[in-house]
Amino acid sequence: MGELLHQVSTLSTLIISVICAVHLFVFFVLWIWSGRDLRGIASALFDFTRGLKHQSVLDTTAHLSDQIDAFLADVNETLDGQDRPSDRRALLDRMRVLDEKRRYLNSMFFETVYNMARTMIEAYPLMGVLGTILAIGAALQSKGIDPASTSTVGLILGRFGDAIWSTAAGLLAAMLLMFINSCLETSFGRLAENRRHVRETVARVKRELSLSVPQQQEPSA
Repeated sequence: MGELLHQVSTLSTLIISVICAVHLFVFFVLWIWSGRDLRGIASALFDFTRGLKHQSVLDTTAHLSDQIDAFLADVNETLDGQDRPSDRRALLDRMRVLDEKRRYLNSMFFETVYNMARTMIEAYPLMGVLGTILAIGAALQSKGIDPASTSTVGLILGRFGDAIWSTAAGLLAAMLLMFINSCLETSFGRLAENRRHVRETVARVKRELSLSVPQQQEPSA
């Protein structure tokens, strides 16, 4: 048992480093994933608002979230303008196409993965401390060692000196991942807001135009 604990405590720093590398890869995948969803939303809304009288065309350097907000503002402006029946009819006709492209609004899996990645950052300092505790436990479980002897104290101190690196690795990994998360959190939060605003706008278009536009387009007898 003592030998097994010793092996685990010896590998604890390496294990923490490998898990941290996987964690960084997950954040990288989430970053790519969020960018793809943002581009999908912006592209769908560009097609949705194409041809409107006052379609917003932002600079190519503008952030995709700002472009999405501008497109949504165009839609809401059209809904508020009762004197633009052709634009309102165009929005209603394109709603069917937009409904077919609503896969980008499915956010549950993305948000679940991100929440897990963000929450698990707190586990790294605990893993580091656990590695150090296992090293002490391995020294106490060593065969033929008297817990009260000076040699046991020396063995514990020696293994503690080796295992303290696991605590350092845990703290460094946590700080690195906290920095990465702070850089990505705003972008991921904007993506969640964009999705919510698109859902609300789509619901408003369906609610208002599905009733008003057909009545406006009925031919006179």
